Amino acid sequence: MKYLIFAAIVITVLSCSEKEEHQSPETEKPANENIASLNKEQIQNAGIKLSLPEKKQVSEILKLNGKIDVPPQNIVSISVPLGGYLKRTRLLPGTPVKKGEILAVMEDQQYIQLQQDYLTGKARLAFLESDYVRQKDLNKNKSSSDKIFQQAESDYFSQQVMMKSLYEKLRLAGINPDKLSKDNISRSVNIYSPINGYVSKVNVNIGKYVSPTEVLFELINPTDIHLALKVFEKDLDKIKKGQRLLAYTNNNPSKKYECEIILISKDLSIERTAEVHSHFEKYEPGLLPGMFMNADIELNRRTVLVLPDDAIVTFEEKQFVFIPKGKDNFEMKQVKTGTSENGFTEIITKENFDEQLCVVKGAYSLLMLLKNKSED
Repeated sequence: MKYLIFAAIVITVLSCSEKEEHQSPETEKPANENIASLNKEQIQNAGIKLSLPEKKQVSEILKLNGKIDVPPQNIVSISVPLGGYLKRTRLLPGTPVKKGEILAVMEDQQYIQLQQDYLTGKARLAFLESDYVRQKDLNKNKSSSDKIFQQAESDYFSQQVMMKSLYEKLRLAGINPDKLSKDNISRSVNIYSPINGYVSKVNVNIGKYVSPTEVLFELINPTDIHLALKVFEKDLDKIKKGQRLLAYTNNNPSKKYECEIILISKDLSIERTAEVHSHFEKYEPGLLPGMFMNADIELNRRTVLVLPDDAIVTFEEKQFVFIPKGKDNFEMKQVKTGTSENGFTEIITKENFDEQLCVVKGAYSLLMLLKNKSED
């Protein structure tokens, strides 16, 4: 019985000893785990350089995205008020056009009839005018009854109304009534461009009959294009009319386009965004409607403490800087960062960093040294 008790004690002691030996490497923490120690050769190879933080003016940048839009007054739908058959056109989507240029030639027998009615009515109007003047003189001398004079007057004024109506119909059809005569009656009319721009849509083909309600072409005047941006509800109070912004495309982010905010929508979409319209300061032919763009809006400027971007390293989603700690030693210190601009980042810390030297070059090498040290 004594042997059994002794054996149990020995086994218990040995197992506890083994457990302590097995656990001790895991529980033991390396000393100075945030301190990187380097010799002079390592410092030289890592390119370590120290500098004091600087005070600079930085701006909070609000980043937005959207696309180029065209205001309704710069989109023109071309139709034929009286209808007709398309006889000729050279237009394709993207074709540039100038104001007054012939877009298409339309043909229909009603154009002939309209011109005939106008010239016939014009000749009748001259006859009725002469008869009206004659009956007026006769009525003054009582050589003609009032009834005959009133009939002549009614016919004359009715013909004037009809002629005015035919005159406007001809103008609507694209025919100049002032130049119309029996020798130049035409079965076709020309459709002219009302603006300078380019063709965005072509909805017809040669020989097709087009009714007055159909749209033949759609023209766009791109000189007054807008940039429509989406702004989230939480950022709406940061922007205002007249504010300046810089827009750029994903393909060429280095090329900036200056814009000015001209309108802020008062309605929120399902995604809780509002549309903000901005106007380009200078028209660029390369900017096309529907093109997606990004924009940066500069908000309030302030003076803050900054370090170069290379001085700040990120580890486990936290930001750190390295400061000298004695000879050839560098301590990794956690900081909070703010606005970044032109290669510098704002440093936010409760401690006074104004006179604190920091590693501005080689910080990443120090981080790699610490990580390798912790893995060992």
